[in-house]
Amino acid sequence: MTPIYMDNNATTQVAPEVLEAMLPFLTDRYGNPSSAYTFGGQVARNIRDAREQTAAILGALPEEIIFTSCGSESDNTAIMSALSTGKDKVHIVTSRVEHPAVKVLCNELAKQGYRVTEIPVDREGHLDMDRYKESLTPDTAIVSLMWANNETGVIFPVEEAAQMARDRGILFHTDAVQAAGKIPIDLQNSAIDMLSISGHKLHAPKGIGVLYVRKGTKFSPFLVGGHQELGRRGGTENTASIIALGKACELALNRLEEENTKVKALRDKLETELLRRVPKSRINGGGAERLPNTTSISFESIEGESILLLMDEFGICASSGSACTSGSLQPSHVLRAMGVPFTMAHGSVRFSLSVYNTEEEVDFVIDKIPPIIEKLRKLSPFWKPEGQAC
Repeated sequence: MTPIYMDNNATTQVAPEVLEAMLPFLTDRYGNPSSAYTFGGQVARNIRDAREQTAAILGALPEEIIFTSCGSESDNTAIMSALSTGKDKVHIVTSRVEHPAVKVLCNELAKQGYRVTEIPVDREGHLDMDRYKESLTPDTAIVSLMWANNETGVIFPVEEAAQMARDRGILFHTDAVQAAGKIPIDLQNSAIDMLSISGHKLHAPKGIGVLYVRKGTKFSPFLVGGHQELGRRGGTENTASIIALGKACELALNRLEEENTKVKALRDKLETELLRRVPKSRINGGGAERLPNTTSISFESIEGESILLLMDEFGICASSGSACTSGSLQPSHVLRAMGVPFTMAHGSVRFSLSVYNTEEEVDFVIDKIPPIIEKLRKLSPFWKPEGQAC
């Protein structure tokens, strides 16, 4: 059975063009880019080209790009660097709906004595900008806010938030792992100091990421050792994956219009039809500006994990909004922060599309989901059909 893959916010398939670009660096062109001889020097030039391709998708300068192993490393590096260079500043501002790469780190730092402020969101996922402004204090070392939420796709006003931080002399970092390649980014015309992306979210392989650091920003390396990345990240370069990321960024930049037309149209059709065919369902963050590929749909009085199991029988791949892998069946921290009712949040499913999805696949999912929901609701002790007394 060929899977119908709609979990692209979790990871993406490697684009054929990306695989083709990286393969030579896994076979014949294996030289160390730090070597003095031509065999290695040519590889260094290929890495330079990939750095330029990566900078282009962000509207950045090539020298502002640091290659890392993943988005989590980039997030950790940005925050720890700000604390290291911030002298006596001990305050971090973030949000209640951040990815664990930021949220868990901030929780650990709070245990070490740092002060962490988590800005709330409303029922649609909008950031409380009044609370954000009030949270910025003289001892704030860094603000770290995601550009777009990985579960709901809700977009934060990070450029406005970054300018507010800059006006107060505070460093601003954004986790743009979900945003890169889906919406336009122009860092040269923003106040953002640091930004993270991850290759496997835009059709490059796993194990490669980027930390953008604005030129002139004080920076302390997280990983030390060699002179690589201008001394900002030690370790022999992951050449094949760097080349792959460069190609993936080039493709994504060329496909931005397709993301915001074709992919968005497929997402909108999926949402519209499921809401029409399934009673007591809702779009989480549906009233906010969102990524064009992402929808989080909640179905009343059933478990998201059960939906995924029955979807899997048809080869449909998506994600649940409940943290079942952590040993807890509680709804995600994102939906709880948004105040989504428990009986809705518990039955949430995230669909995240890509340019490789087709209308036929969307039609298949639309056809299969309503009977799945009906079947599960008949088995649920909490489901009361319309008009039936509770």
